[in-house]
Order: sequence, then structure tokens, then C-alpha cells
Amino acid sequence: MSKLLERFLRYVTYDTTAVEDAGLIPSSAGQWELAKLLQKELLQLGLSDAVVDENCFVLAGLPATEGYEDAPVLGFLAHLDTAPDCIGKRVHPLLHRGYQGDRVVINEASGMVIDPAECPDLLRYIGDDIITSDGTTLLGADDKGGIAIIMQMVEELMKNTDIKHGPIRIAFTPDEEIAVGGASIFDIPKFGAEIGFTVDGDGIGEFNYENFNASKVDVRIKGDNVHTGEAKGKMVNANGLAMEYDSLVPKCERAEHTEGREGFYHLAEMSGRVDETHLKYLLRDFEKEGMSRKKEIMQDIASLLNKKYGDSRISLVIEDEYANMKDFMSDRNGIVDLCLKAYESAGVEPKVVPIRGGTDGATLSEKGLFCPNIFIGGHLYHSIKEFVSLQAMEKAKDILINIIRLAGEKRG
Repeated sequence: MSKLLERFLRYVTYDTTAVEDAGLIPSSAGQWELAKLLQKELLQLGLSDAVVDENCFVLAGLPATEGYEDAPVLGFLAHLDTAPDCIGKRVHPLLHRGYQGDRVVINEASGMVIDPAECPDLLRYIGDDIITSDGTTLLGADDKGGIAIIMQMVEELMKNTDIKHGPIRIAFTPDEEIAVGGASIFDIPKFGAEIGFTVDGDGIGEFNYENFNASKVDVRIKGDNVHTGEAKGKMVNANGLAMEYDSLVPKCERAEHTEGREGFYHLAEMSGRVDETHLKYLLRDFEKEGMSRKKEIMQDIASLLNKKYGDSRISLVIEDEYANMKDFMSDRNGIVDLCLKAYESAGVEPKVVPIRGGTDGATLSEKGLFCPNIFIGGHLYHSIKEFVSLQAMEKAKDILINIIRLAGEKRG
């Protein structure tokens, strides 16, 4: 069994499911358990400064090869938690050797399969060893695949002194999967990297240095409730106003009708009574101008209905969540070319893909640490059909080592 596979199978058995609205970082006790294991393993590999800090960040560093101290300080990051969308405890990973293009049976008793007719990305991995759960939990490749890749990279760098490199920093972070994430309190100066890389991507070959701008909108609607028998001319039903509000949000720009570089409006939650209703929308756009337009439309709808029903009926609270990391690249565009070369040197054709979502890298880039994203080789994240290719993870590890090697060659 390969070392990387052995690591991955060990890490996914830790229940690190994030808990939304827990009110603390980390949001779950299992993240502490995995963090302490990783600290122990890093110390065993020879990273004597490996620590778990008070917020469950695992931090460690590899000193530069002699003569390479002036190379850029590179940081590699992955997150400890798994998504709360699906159960993440008592994970039983299954290894499917030499995938041949047919359906992958992940639970024979329930008839659960991953069908390439429904998930054509599966056909990208013919001949590979595919890892799934047993169909009762998620797998946790997002992002324990990233952790395993980084840990294997560290082991190979420590053993192979022929790979010359500058200073390297490692971080495993809590709570990427929930709104109040660990990246929001990540101490970038303490971390000490000049450029970061999250290992938290999707299919083999994908490279991300652009993501959505994201905002959320809380629409509050006030109605007037009276007895239904006396309602004529008196009742204003907040639920009806909510439906009218939503009917005016552009239909063709909803999440379910968009793809690629198209932004969207998404009604994520709704709750209410006759006297008061709340709508919660997510707004996404790759361009600042597009996001500004979406915000204006949400405000314009409220203004229109307030003129119709009274100025105090509808109010909005708009909050920005994260920004497009591409806007923070500044003069560091050279790192993109270096990464693309690192892919090619590993025999992987790079595919630059904008992320239709966000990562810790988006938050970190906005805070000052430009942080593009490297693939893992996984798909169907946040579901019990999640899978990852072992060979894709190996290629991702090779790419990280190539990035380190090429950055060392550019020193000075």
C-alpha cells in the first residue's frame, strides 16, 4: 500500500464534521483530535517546530536547503473539517482497484452506485484506483485528501535532499466548510509565507486562481395580521409579499440556470408568518461590477414594493462574504506561470478553472496572502457518493514538489 493511500485512509476515520453556528473555532472536537495526530506525525518527520495553537491551527515549517534561504517562502494549506451536509463519522473507506469505466458499486445492499452516465467526470480516471465511502457517510476527501497530499510531500522532501528548496510553511486549518471559518482569524504574519497554496480543488489538472465574489442578503418583510374573517382591506400578508419579491428576482440568473463564468441569485432560506417573513439570498459574481448590479437590483425590488405597500414593509441587510482572489494577485502573476509549468513537468495538462464558490484561499488572498488552489482529484464532495482517485492525489503531490523546486530555481 502506498504511503499516501495509507495516510488518507487513516485521516478519513476521524470525525471532523464542522458544526454551523457553534460559536467557536474549531466548531467540533474531532478537529482537535486530527490536529494533534498531524502534529505528532510532523514531529516524527523531523519538523521540530510543529504546534497546534489555541484555535486548532496546525503550524510547522521546513527550513531552506543551505544556499536557498533567499527563495520565496511558500505555504501549503488544507483544512481539517468536513462539510456538515452529510454524516462524517464512522467512515468506512472502500478502495476500488483499476477502474474500467463502468458503474462503481459503493453499497451493494442498498444498490448505491456512482454511474458515469450521471457523473461523467468518473471517466477521467479509467485505470485509476478509486476511493469511496461505503455509501452511508461522506468520504472526507474534501479536504483530508489535501492533508494527505501535503503530508506525503513533507515526508518526501525530508527524505530526498536532492530536492533543493527555500523555506516552506505548512498549515492545517479548522472550519473551512462553515460561515465563520478559521481563515477569518488566520495569523498570516505568524505563518510567514509570501505565497500560499490551498490543496482543496476538484478534478485532476484543475488549477484555480479565481473565484466568485460572494454576498448574502437578508430580506425582512413586515405584514399586518388581522382575523381572516375581517381581513378585507386590512390584512397585509408578509408571505404574499415575499413571493412577490422573489418573483421579481431575475429567473434566468438563478443558480440552477447558470454555469461557467455566470453569476447568480440563490434563495437559500425562507421562513415566515403573516406578520413577518425572512428571505435569505446568496449573490455570486466573478466581477465586482456584476456583484454591484445584483445588489442594486435587490434594493430596487425592495424600493418598488415599498412604494406599492408602504415604505417600512421591506428592508434589506446586505453583507459581503468573500472576494475574488484574482483581484489580489497584484504583481505576483509570475506564480501562475510557475504553477502551470509545475503541472506540465508532472505530466498533467493544466486546466485553469474559475471556482464557482469560495475557498480559504479567497479569504487569505483578501487578507494579504495570495493563495491559488491545487486539485485533489475528487468529485461529488459533500455527498455520500464522494470519490477521489489515488493516482490523481499522487500527481498533486508531485506538482507541489515541482512548485517548490521551480521556486527554488528562481531564487534571487
